[in-house]
Amino acid sequence: MYDMRLAQAADAAQIAAIYAPIVERTAISMEERAPSADEVAARIAATVPTWPWLVADDGGGILGYVYAGRHRERAGYRWAVDTAVYVAERGRRRGVGRALYGALFRLLALQGYHRAYAGIALPNEGSLALHRAVGFEPVGVYRRVGFKLGAWHDVSWWARSLREDPAPAGEPVPSTALQEPAIRAALAGWERRPQSDGGGAAARSSR
Repeated sequence: MYDMRLAQAADAAQIAAIYAPIVERTAISMEERAPSADEVAARIAATVPTWPWLVADDGGGILGYVYAGRHRERAGYRWAVDTAVYVAERGRRRGVGRALYGALFRLLALQGYHRAYAGIALPNEGSLALHRAVGFEPVGVYRRVGFKLGAWHDVSWWARSLREDPAPAGEPVPSTALQEPAIRAALAGWERRPQSDGGGAAARSSR
C-alpha cells in the first residue's frame, strides 16, 4: 500500500535520487546533468503555487512522483499542461504510475485545465504502455529532436482530455486555490489494488 500526497521541499532529496539515474544513464530525460536536491526543491517551489506536484509514499520513502507545468507560453494555450511522471525501481509493477496520474488528472480538472500532454523519448515501451493505460492518445513524433548519449532520439507526443467543455468555463485556478477537502478527495480517489505500470519510468523528454 502507498498513499498519495502533495510534494514538499523535504521530499527533494528522494526525488533527486529517483531522477538522477534517469538523467545520467538514459535518454528518457534530455537533461544532461542531474539536478541536486536543492535544485529539485527550487523546482517544487516554483511549480506548486500553480500546478500540482504529487508523490506516492509507502511510509518507507517515495516510490514515484508526478507533476504538471506550462504547455506553451502563448496565452491561448493556458488551459493545457505538460506532465511528467517518474517511478523508482522499487515502485514499479505496483500501480504507482497509474495512481499518480489519476490523482494528477483529477486535480487538473478541478483547476479547469482542458488537456494534458506528455513527451516520451523513444524507445521506451514501458512509458508508452503506461500512457496508453491512463488514457493518453498519440499525437505525433518529433524525429531526431534530441541528442544525448551519442545518438539522436525521436520524441513521441501524447495527449489526454481532462474536461469536455465546449469552451473554457473560466480561467484556470492555481493549485493553491483548491480547497483542502477537494484535494483530499482527489488524492484518495485512486484504486489501491496493485496494477501493472508497464514496467518503465515515464517522462517528459524536455525535463
